Amino acid sequence: MTTTERSIAAAEAHSAHNYHPLPIVVASAEGAWMTDVEGRRYLDMLAGYSALNFGHGNRRLIDAAKAQLERVTLTSRAFHHDRFADFCTQLAELCGMEMVLPMNTGAEAVETAVKTARKWGYRVKGVPDNQAKIVVARNNFHGRTTTVVSFSTDPEARADFGPYTPGFEIVPYGDLTALEAALTDNTVAVLLEPIQGEAGVLVPPPGYLAGVRELTRARDVLFIADEIQSGLGRTGRTFACEHEGVVPDMYVLGKALGGGVVPVSAVVSSSAVLGVHRPGEHGSTFGGNPLACAVALEVIAMLRTGEYQQRATELGDHLHAELGLLVGGGAVEAVRGRGLWAGVDIAPAHGTGRQISEKLMDLGVLVKDTHGSTIRIAPPLVITKEDLDWGLEQLRSVLRG
Repeated sequence: MTTTERSIAAAEAHSAHNYHPLPIVVASAEGAWMTDVEGRRYLDMLAGYSALNFGHGNRRLIDAAKAQLERVTLTSRAFHHDRFADFCTQLAELCGMEMVLPMNTGAEAVETAVKTARKWGYRVKGVPDNQAKIVVARNNFHGRTTTVVSFSTDPEARADFGPYTPGFEIVPYGDLTALEAALTDNTVAVLLEPIQGEAGVLVPPPGYLAGVRELTRARDVLFIADEIQSGLGRTGRTFACEHEGVVPDMYVLGKALGGGVVPVSAVVSSSAVLGVHRPGEHGSTFGGNPLACAVALEVIAMLRTGEYQQRATELGDHLHAELGLLVGGGAVEAVRGRGLWAGVDIAPAHGTGRQISEKLMDLGVLVKDTHGSTIRIAPPLVITKEDLDWGLEQLRSVLRG
């Protein structure tokens, strides 16, 4: 057996099968490239589902983490620490908001947003006890906790995990008429991804997010934007909502906020919304820890330059122009996305998304499939145009074969 085969066999024997990874064992990485235990190099065109927007081993982020590691890494929220106030202040400013509630993972942040919206509904809007409703979109992906899978429409994520948490209504994504019909006096929030990532990088029709903002404002309903994958530079803006000039009531952030170094997530909103929480009602031992804050502060500083948003815009335009040329040739049925993020629907005759991903892996390019026939392309924002073009040429080669 090779080193790769031995490692995968050991993982299969001793880890639960919650993922179906490609058969590669990564040993090191830098920028947009990863090297496996056999010494083979691969171009990373997934970037940890956008957690690695700034690339592997980004020097600024690693240096920030190292410096903090020498000082203090965890205090718990039982005490203050000297990085916390700066983190909350600067993240709130980046979002144009007032308050931050830090957590660790994206799913935790979504759970926090759900709890916040319900509490706001009871204490501020006046919804009767236990009657709060949250409207969500079909084909959503907000995490895998029990509450979140309760409003999933993906059988793989949902099946066998009931009984499910009530209080959610599912409407078609991109359909303002259906959304409006679902709003009632007991609706406290609409929770949406500005672009649905796991569903295949689905971009809503023009005007949809602006329409959601108008409807929610008119009905005294919170608009919660799950920007865990779409936010922090991926689409060419700091937040995907900005493409329609929309500011939600609440941002849910994660993935790239930790720079691919540590898990960092947060809910960011106004004091009128997050101010409903009182001590002891919600919390996290590691949420907002010194190490997380130090790394996230460097992420915020990098985003303030606009450099990464500009790279995502320019390279994204190039990516979509090149991918668009593949449509109509028989191998690719459709391409969607925004910025340096794309979903590519493979024609069934050319194989499944998994098969295309495995063929690309053999050529040194790493992508990931979703929903059978789709591959997702989301390289680190630091990728060079030359490397991006090389990766696209490998895709063309696979599709020609």
